[in-house]
Amino acid sequence: MPIININIFERTLEEKRKLVEKVTDAVVEATGFKKEWVQIIITEIKQENIAQGGKLAVDNKN
Repeated sequence: MPIININIFERTLEEKRKLVEKVTDAVVEATGFKKEWVQIIITEIKQENIAQGGKLAVDNKN
């Protein structure tokens, strides 16, 4: 049974629905596992809790 962990910035419920549907389909296609066996754990990260290049993501204007 595959367990997929996804770490992303906070997203809407609809965005997460689309994400898990597409990831599940990709795992099924690549591995042949049954769709109902695929588990996905989403960890949402607030932009204030991650930094890149010495700056918090919330402060990055790019």
